[in-house]
Order: sequence, then structure tokens, then C-alpha cells
Amino acid sequence: MYNPAAIPVPEGFANASASYQKPHRRGKHKIFIGMAPGVGKTYRMLEEGHALKQDGVDVVVGLLETHGREETAHKAEGLDLIPRKRVNCRGVMLQEMDTEAILERAPQLALVDELAHTNIPGSQWEKRYQDVEQLLEAGIDVYSTVNIQHLESLNDLVHRISGVVVRERIPDRVIDAADEIVVVDVTPEMLQERLQEGKIYAPEKIDQSLQNFFRRSNLIALRELALREIADNIEEDSVATDQHPHCNIQERVLVCISTYPNSIQLLRRGARIANQMNGRLFVLFVAAEGKFLTKPEALHIETCERLCREFEGEFIRVEAPDIVSAIVEVATQERITQIVLGETRRSRLKLLFKGSIVQRLMRALPQVDLHIIANN
Repeated sequence: MYNPAAIPVPEGFANASASYQKPHRRGKHKIFIGMAPGVGKTYRMLEEGHALKQDGVDVVVGLLETHGREETAHKAEGLDLIPRKRVNCRGVMLQEMDTEAILERAPQLALVDELAHTNIPGSQWEKRYQDVEQLLEAGIDVYSTVNIQHLESLNDLVHRISGVVVRERIPDRVIDAADEIVVVDVTPEMLQERLQEGKIYAPEKIDQSLQNFFRRSNLIALRELALREIADNIEEDSVATDQHPHCNIQERVLVCISTYPNSIQLLRRGARIANQMNGRLFVLFVAAEGKFLTKPEALHIETCERLCREFEGEFIRVEAPDIVSAIVEVATQERITQIVLGETRRSRLKLLFKGSIVQRLMRALPQVDLHIIANN
């Protein structure tokens, strides 16, 4: 008679089943992002939380900021709420998200509002996004909300647009590492209407907000900023995961400079093209292998590099025996859509034997538009 217990077990395998541990799973992070307060990020997050709860997912509200908005508070009804912990800060009792309570409760999904929030002094972490990272490490999925102006790399640009210095910021890596990003979008007119109806701020703040941060011109710029930032993020993810030819969302302009004085003219023209297209600017200098620049030439290239930084572009310098091959390599690597070149200085004899740079680039990069700028 067959007796499985009689089969000898090799040494070291006797307690294999008892010692097996399920591989650790990091939680998934989904971020709801908008152009300004009041677009409906928290409401949308709560809606999806309810839908998942109906599907049997264990959902809790880790932190909710309603800011007195009745619709948002009503939408949270029916979801388990983790009470906030009370913290004594210099004799004043304040409330903060209770990360330890969430970890102990160990839900499948935690909803956490206002990702860029600064915690009370003395908390384990300085910023709320760090608490969220702790939840993710514990295997808890997190849905969170944030406005585009809280992104660190956009801080200076947001200040130029709105005149507001945003104190609470999150590093770009938080957005880059997110598993999913949802843009909650409304028109500037609809957002102003919500503000006037008292659905965003208290009545005494409405007029001041309309004249400052919530001006239509500000909202249009912030809306474009939010949509473009997420489009760029999606584009980068697509390039990283897809081996097939990729179609760029954003224009990417490459200016090819040399030691000739007209390079500054080319760079300025390329910067204007990039600005008009709301695209990214790249400037390329291909140095001949083994050839040293004279002092005037080196100073000229340094001037071009400084101008590139002023135009918020990326300066690229490479050494290569063949200029065209180097341009093609950089254009492919940086996913360039537009190339700005100066008019050729080659003699007819060189053109006969080596061919035109423009013709070679057109054959090698048929998907890229070329701009040939005349030499003055």
C-alpha cells in the first residue's frame, strides 16, 4: 500500500513548507492630480474608493481634508475612517494622520488626501508623502491627491505664472514612481464658477482668490502645465517599456552648433522654435576626435553652453569622427522631432565626394523635420 510518509525526506527539506514565506509585495500608488484646489481630486478618489469597496476590497480613509466642502464630506460616508492622532505641539493639540494605526489595521487600500502636506514638528516623517511610502512598503495600496504646483521641479515656473511661492512640495520622484496617475480636469471657467458658488473657499475669500491665484490666465497656464507634465510622464514610461518606434507627444528641438560665429544665431532661433512649440531644447556640439580647440573657439562654445542654460535647454558635447553619424545617434537617443542647422559651408567638391549633410540626415532621420538657417 502506498504510504507517502514512508518516502525519505532529504536533509534540509524537512521544514521547507513550514518556513516558506510569501514574497513581499509593495503596494500600488495611484495619484489624482489637478491644476488647482477645487477641481474634484478628493471627490474622484472617494468615488473610486466606494466602487472598490463594493467589489469586496478592504478600503479605509487614512486622511481626508474636506475644507468644509459638503459634497466631499458626504461622499466619504460609508467608508471606514482611521481616526487622526492628537499631537501636543508647543502646548497646542493638533491632529495628524495616524500612520501606525493604518499599518496595524492593514487594509488593502488606504485613501490619503493632500500628499504634499507638511507634518507636525516632531512627527516620524517631515512630509506626508513619506508616510505614504511607508504604507506602500508595507504592501498597502494607496490612492492620494496633489496639485501640480506642489511638484518640486515646477516651483519656479509656478511662481512666475501665479506670483505664489508654494511652500509645500514633493520631489519629482514621487510622481515618477507612481503606478498610475489620473488628471482630474475642469475648464478654468467651471473652476471659477465653483469658487463663486462657495464650493472651494469660504465666502470672504472668494473675491481675493478670483483676483489672485484663480485669475483665468493663471488657471489656463496651470491647466496646460498639469496636462503637459503628465503627458511627458506617460511618454517617458512608454519609451522605457516599449521597444517599438515611439511617437513623441512633446516637440524636442536639437540645435547643431559649431565653432562658427553664426552658432549663436542658430541657438537663438532654435530656442524660439522650441518656445513657440512648447517643446524641449537640446544643443549639440560635435568635436572632431583628437582636435583641440583654440582659445577663441573654446570661449565661443562656452558662450553657447551658457546661452543654452539660460534658455533652459540641455547642452550635449560629443567627440566623433563623423558629424552626421553623431547627430543621428543623439537625435535617436533623445527622440528629437526638429533639427536646426546652419547653411552648409562645404565646397562643391566636398559635396560631390562626401554628400550633403542635410541629404544624409533626411535619409537617416525621415521622421525628423529639418530647419536650415541661412548664414549672414
